[in-house]
Parts: sequence; structure tokens; C-alpha cells
Amino acid sequence: MSRIKKILTYAAFVGPALLFFLTIQIVPFIMGVSYSFTSWNGVSSAVEWVGLDNYIKIFTDDSKFFNSFVFTTKFMLAAVFISNIIGFGLALLLNIALKTKNILRTVFFIPNVIGGLLLGFIWQFIFIKGFASVGNLTGLSFFNQPWLGDEVTAFWGIVIVFAWQISGYMMVIYIAALQSVDKNLLDAAKIDGASSVRMLGSIIIPLILPAFTICFFLTISMAFKIFDLNISLTGGGPFNSTESVAINIYQEAFQNNRYGLGSAKSILFFIVVAIFTTVQVMTTKKKEVEA
Repeated sequence: MSRIKKILTYAAFVGPALLFFLTIQIVPFIMGVSYSFTSWNGVSSAVEWVGLDNYIKIFTDDSKFFNSFVFTTKFMLAAVFISNIIGFGLALLLNIALKTKNILRTVFFIPNVIGGLLLGFIWQFIFIKGFASVGNLTGLSFFNQPWLGDEVTAFWGIVIVFAWQISGYMMVIYIAALQSVDKNLLDAAKIDGASSVRMLGSIIIPLILPAFTICFFLTISMAFKIFDLNISLTGGGPFNSTESVAINIYQEAFQNNRYGLGSAKSILFFIVVAIFTTVQVMTTKKKEVEA
């Protein structure tokens, strides 16, 4: 009787969450996999089974999809590096005894709570109007560039906005990790004559490697899945040069009404993101053990 009671107790606590997870995550994923083998347009009740035709078409006759993959991968690498550098730098700065550190933490975290669409439109105005005004006043060529009208500057414009939005979130994680470092170790290192740089490289970073694992995982997945910020800032332009994979899939499924082909692209996208994040987690976890 006690065993049945335990099962019912577990079911009462875990059951609702498991039900929602299956309904919202697992079932749609399985349906997406099945639709990827069809030519369904997303509207009609007629669903034609085409087997691997969608996947073959992607690999043989869809250069636009692979161009979006190249852009997204380059964006991910730049965004992950810059976001974590800024986030970790802010964490080091705001972990010291500053009187205004709590206010500054809030200020740097606020961009993360602003929606991507709204943020994109705000920065679109800044790049087009704000930078132009500053450039006219100062004469600096940096501000007079066609930030959203050129392939290179549009790329870095999206990177800048993404890093500005997400760095505060990474900062919070790094601060939590820094505060868990044993102060006795740092005091002992100071007594032994270790410099701040030596303590950072030999003590602090090895002890907070789990935070790096989490932050790298989050930024990689967020950067790969960028959609709202991208579509509101550049719309994939100019000439599709900044079109992310998420935008390409959205257009294929909901604008071109090729839901089967869009589902096939989303499955391939899922596999690539899963491989990247798995390799990253395994690599950084190995570094944690070695440290």
C-alpha cells in the first residue's frame, strides 16, 4: 500500500509537468519529423508522402538554406565570443566592493528583459538615425557607415545588438559563480605574492568553469536560434545576406506554404544545434574535471 502511495505522490507532482512536456515538446517534435517526409502545404487535409525528397532537395537544390547556415554559424561564433567576454568582464568589475554595484547590475541586465522585436526596431532607429546624427556632429567615419545597408556592417550590427541584449544575463551567472569562490584561497594567493592576473588565470577561472559551461551553452543555443531580433533589425537583408536559419525555415513553411520542406529544414537545424551544444558541453565538462 505504501508503494502505491509513493507512486501516486510522484504522479501528483511529476505528472502535470510531464504531461505538459509531452504535449508541448515531444508530440509536436514527432509530428514535425513525420511532416518532414511529406509535401503538406500546412493548410489542406491532403498530405502526400514523399519520403526523403525534401531532404534530397535541401542538399541538392537549396543554396539559400546553406547560405543562411553559413551566416548563422559565423554569427554564432562572433556573438558567443563577444557576449561572454563582455559578460565576464562586467562580472569581474561588479564583483568588487562598489557602492553602485547593485544599480549597475540592474542597468546591465535590463536589456535582456526587452523583447527581441522591440529591441530590433529600437536599434534600427539608432543605426539609421542616431549614428548618422552622431557622425554628422563628430565627423567620425565609424558612425557614418551604412550599418544596415551593407553585408559586413549589417552582420556586425546584429552581433552588437545581440551582445548588448544578452551580456547582462551572462553577467549574472558569472557573478554568482565568482561569489562562490573561497576567499581564503585568494587571500592565501595574495600572501604568496600572486598578482591579480595570476589569480584570475590559475584560481578563479578554473573554479568557475561550470559557469562557463552554462554560459557557452546558453549563448550558442540562443545565437543559433536568433529570429525576432534578426527579422526586426534587418529582415534578413540586404539581399538575404543576414538571413538566419530560423527566418529561412519560417519563410519556407509559413510564407511559401511548404510545410513539409520547412519541417525537414527544422529537423536538420535541430540536429546541427544538438551536435554543436553537445560537443561544447562535453569539451567544457572535460576541462572542469582537468581543472
